[in-house]
Amino acid sequence: MAFYNKVGSLLRQGISQNGQAPMASMLNSARYMSSKLFIGGLSFSTDDTSLKEAFSGFGDVTDAKVIMDRDTGRSRGFGFVNFADEEAANSALTAMDGQDLNGRSIRVSVATERTGPRPSSGGYRGGEGGGYGGGYRGGDSSY
Repeated sequence: MAFYNKVGSLLRQGISQNGQAPMASMLNSARYMSSKLFIGGLSFSTDDTSLKEAFSGFGDVTDAKVIMDRDTGRSRGFGFVNFADEEAANSALTAMDGQDLNGRSIRVSVATERTGPRPSSGGYRGGEGGGYGGGYRGGDSSY
């Protein structure tokens, strides 16, 4: 999906600049696809080591990380695998997407950089409304 978004973005950008599609730029983007994969749908029992072992058959895995919830210490159900080269990453993506890992069907896609601010995870919000209300809500007021 990210690849198609990138190609579409390059096409729109090139056409708006000179009226023609930037073929060289598109080929370079395809050639330099990311070697970092997003792995979703992981079992809570999957750890960094088992994730690395599952993907190491496709090439040199430089890093495998299961993302943990900072409050509970449990897996959040997704992680990332970095390969030494794009060819290995593409091979792993094709072979592992939809496959079973530790009892769960996993989703594998090219990882994309997060854009924009991180979503708020609670905490103090500087007096942005809210509160517990109070006041009259109707009904019988005799207790």
